[in-house]
Amino acid sequence: MSFPKYDRYKDSGVEWLGEVPEHWNISRIGFESWLRARLGWKGLKAEEYVEDGFIFLATPNIKEKYIDFENVNYINEIRYEESPEIKLKEGDVLLAKDGSTLGTVNIVRKLTKPATVNSSIAVITPGKKLEGAYLCYLFQGDFLRNTIQRIKGGMGVPHLFQEDLNKFYIPLPPLPEQRSIATFLDRETTKIDELIAEQRQLIDLLKEKRQAVISHAVTKGLNPDAPMEDSAIEWLGEVPEHWEISSVKRLASICYGIGEPPKYQVEGIPLVRATNVNAGKISLDGIAYVNPNDIPENRIVWLKEGDIIVVRSGAYTGDSAIIPEGFGECIAGFDMVLQSRSINPMFMQFTLLSKYLKEGQIDTQKMRSAQPHLNAEELGSCLVALPPLPEQRSIAAFLDRETAKFDELIAEAHHAIALLQERRTALISAAVTGKIDVRSLV
Repeated sequence: MSFPKYDRYKDSGVEWLGEVPEHWNISRIGFESWLRARLGWKGLKAEEYVEDGFIFLATPNIKEKYIDFENVNYINEIRYEESPEIKLKEGDVLLAKDGSTLGTVNIVRKLTKPATVNSSIAVITPGKKLEGAYLCYLFQGDFLRNTIQRIKGGMGVPHLFQEDLNKFYIPLPPLPEQRSIATFLDRETTKIDELIAEQRQLIDLLKEKRQAVISHAVTKGLNPDAPMEDSAIEWLGEVPEHWEISSVKRLASICYGIGEPPKYQVEGIPLVRATNVNAGKISLDGIAYVNPNDIPENRIVWLKEGDIIVVRSGAYTGDSAIIPEGFGECIAGFDMVLQSRSINPMFMQFTLLSKYLKEGQIDTQKMRSAQPHLNAEELGSCLVALPPLPEQRSIAAFLDRETAKFDELIAEAHHAIALLQERRTALISAAVTGKIDVRSLV
């Protein structure tokens, strides 16, 4: 859909902004709003949080379309009253000013309970010439995003200083026009957000179906007419009667990677870590490189085709990925390495990914401690439904083909989301900088 443009434009005089409608003004955030933030909260600690009190927002609470006022921490009245200047009001714009979420923005649309923010969030109260919703969209457009990127460049920990924020240039249409732009964008971005939500739901359904296909194949086989018998294992149920039940440690050797890595190099030998484990495959995104000469020889675990990396700890404990054909020389990082002895490596990999093993056994093992963790003994004690070797190969080949189809559909959905997000940003950028005229569209 094409949108109308304004009749006349002028040079804004601001680099990266270009021309704006002739009747618009150019101003700075500090001239049109009151911007403030709290530093440190006088050493406020997590143990000071109370069960019910005054809402204390953090960056995760402002990341979605609407501010999350439910999943929050609470502080007592004494702490709340320490900083009356950041008590929130409807219409305030909240901006993350630290770390990886720097630039995340939201607006207080409705406030049913007193609330304040932690030190990672700046509060911006628009003045009489500035509409909060318009300002919120300005921060989502390319112009202010690029401004933020230029400001934070070169910092160890990205941070926006209040002094810098106040100097940010902003295009300033007449107030009624700001409201029209915000109304138009509320409507149009809601449509795009709904399409994105549909794609994310599709991804979840595809992943669920992918998991079901894997789990069925590695526990029931490919022959629907095969005679079945009770495995006597509650979470496994019936298996083909000619299959065996075996522990992982009988079928494969398990060892640990190098543990604490040496200094990373610009180039060298790839070090496969938990961050490279993705849906049963090794991802090269963010791969680290090391010099093997920096590692004691008795600690190095060289990986070969068919070896399986199993994540030992953290949120993704139990996730695994197989080293594919032609991957090249690489070294195992902190995690465990499973090397098949009397089982087809691909069949073992799909078994590790199956719901019956992942949820029925590995998740049970790792949740025995406060910090999710899995060791070699626990992994080795997990039970596997084991068909004869030729049947293992057939099942592995079938699942390789079927999961590739799901992966392709999932990738297409992710691509669709990326395009929709680009469209969203482009539409916002065009509207808030006057590249399109939306006054007649609301």
